[in-house]
Amino acid sequence: MKKLVIVGCGYLADIVADALLQGLLPGYDLVGVYSRTVLKAERLAARMESEGRVCKACSSLEELLALKPDFLIEAASPAAMKELALPALKNGTSIVTLSIGALADTPFYEEVKRAAIAHGTRVYIASGATGGFDVLRTATLMGNASADFRNVKGVRALRRSPFYTPEMETANKVVFLGTAREAIATFPTGLNVAVAASLATVGPEKLKVAMESTPDFVGDRQRVEIKNEQVHAVVDVYSATPEIAAWSVVSTLQNIDSPIVF
Repeated sequence: MKKLVIVGCGYLADIVADALLQGLLPGYDLVGVYSRTVLKAERLAARMESEGRVCKACSSLEELLALKPDFLIEAASPAAMKELALPALKNGTSIVTLSIGALADTPFYEEVKRAAIAHGTRVYIASGATGGFDVLRTATLMGNASADFRNVKGVRALRRSPFYTPEMETANKVVFLGTAREAIATFPTGLNVAVAASLATVGPEKLKVAMESTPDFVGDRQRVEIKNEQVHAVVDVYSATPEIAAWSVVSTLQNIDSPIVF
């Protein structure tokens, strides 16, 4: 049985915990949780314990890693990923991350790679709200590939951002144009999937990213397009809620534990 811990105890962590309780992750045991909001960690641990599972609500990352988990699910933020990645990998703990935006920082990305190699651990990038990493990576390997990424959000998601203007309420507006690296610097939590797509294709400095605001649109739409001399592929995913991100973690964990790997 592989020991599993979670950092970030919100909505997405609840879905992963539910999947475990439903028997969808039989090869794993959730032994600990950690959140900067202690009550959230205590709530999730209590929920597991009410189902007869032993799960510790930890008050620090150090306490969590002392449990010697095999895998850590990061469902917090890019800042949290930057804080936990190296200590976890050096602890012998592999990571399944949703905050891929942290890896747009090239020096950090390289440091993570070195730590993983040195300690026999890995970082698994969950697909989150996009997908098709297999075809994206394959088309890139074939050479001479170009790629771009388009995100569509409803105006409701941008009303509190510095990019909001009243005209967004009645008309479509391009909010951002730039590279994936620039995108994650501008929207630290809103465009993680763009960084994931960039790492699967042409890199954070080359992937062209556009974000568009649309009145009355609910949810998120992510469209990745890649072309080379022989292949033209489009991965277009709409999600009404962020729930797909948590289920992508469940899928990744199943893949890790499966004799048949997708």
